[in-house]
Amino acid sequence: MSMVITIDGPAGAGKSSAAHALAQRLGFEYLDTGAMYRAVTLAALRAEIDLHDQTALTQLLVGLRLELQSNRVFLNGADITRSIRTTQVTTASGPVADSPVVRRRMVELQRESAVGRNLICEGRDQGTIVFPNAICKFFLFADPEERARRRQRELASRGETIPFEEVLAAQIERDQRDAARDIAPMVPAADAVRLDTTRLGLDEVVSRMEKEVRSRLL
Repeated sequence: MSMVITIDGPAGAGKSSAAHALAQRLGFEYLDTGAMYRAVTLAALRAEIDLHDQTALTQLLVGLRLELQSNRVFLNGADITRSIRTTQVTTASGPVADSPVVRRRMVELQRESAVGRNLICEGRDQGTIVFPNAICKFFLFADPEERARRRQRELASRGETIPFEEVLAAQIERDQRDAARDIAPMVPAADAVRLDTTRLGLDEVVSRMEKEVRSRLL
């Protein structure tokens, strides 16, 4: 019997790092669903299609082959792990994430990924839409300024120097868009464990999550 743990929350809350570490502690596999939407966005940008054109996006999805292996993301066999983390892709991902046809296909792929596996999924709608019956659900959040600082450091590590004010403004816009989305808005599941990571180190965050999960596995 497979088990699924979901971790939702806004960008910069520490979902990816926590999901990786928790998966290692529990011996689960890890699925970064945000990377899937970014991959579709990159494919759409490369194909130079209108990101709001549902027909064009539907056609794009037909020939798209996404693979997530050992923290790497592959699009039609090519490693795009670094390419999907650029500011350009982040900025352009909104219409793709809001697309009904893309969301429908990504949910299908995410559910298929969980079959026969113990999986930790992180994203925006994992506990509310994709896996409403997950054995344990978390919603991570943090102060906007702290999240923006984390994002700025992440970009700097990849060679992108962006002023803090720009990072914060883009983050606020993205938060508002995610929360107001008609399809699968970013909200905590009613039964999710909410965890404020603003002043917590990664080890403390993961330890709290691990304790919660193991209490439910007894």
